[in-house]
Amino acid sequence: MRVYLIGYMGSGKSTLGRRLAKHLGVQFVDMDHYIEERNCKTIPQIFEEEGEAEFRKKERKALEELSEFTDIVIATGGGAPCFFDNIDLMNSTGKTIYLNIDPTILADRLLHSKTERPLIKGKSRDELVAFIDDTLKKRNEFYMQAKYQITIPDVELASVEEQLKA
Repeated sequence: MRVYLIGYMGSGKSTLGRRLAKHLGVQFVDMDHYIEERNCKTIPQIFEEEGEAEFRKKERKALEELSEFTDIVIATGGGAPCFFDNIDLMNSTGKTIYLNIDPTILADRLLHSKTERPLIKGKSRDELVAFIDDTLKKRNEFYMQAKYQITIPDVELASVEEQLKA
């Protein structure tokens, strides 16, 4: 079993991923943490020192490596499905679940998050909601290719497990 959780930053991929992996008795990997460990740099450092294009290449390499793992739940980065043919790789090697959440809820979560996120640094709440809305319009063509879609916060582990068995 290989499960990829996709969705916008702050949608709960890591939180749900840990719970789902524990529930299923499989390994959990947060792809951003995996990239940081492999590169000995934080995501913000990679963005600042090497730029987004280089980060996306590192993200693709990490995805290729993780697509070889078995019995795993992978929380991908928010943009991971939207570059190269990443969504196709995920769909062909596992089950993809899109965690869909309203932009205003995402903005509130991100404003209160302790995680540094380079793409939204310094934005006000209104700017953040507009940015998220605009970004989702571009990313939804990729997110909507997921095999399953769950609207947050109406998610229960049992319902996720049932969908995965289908």
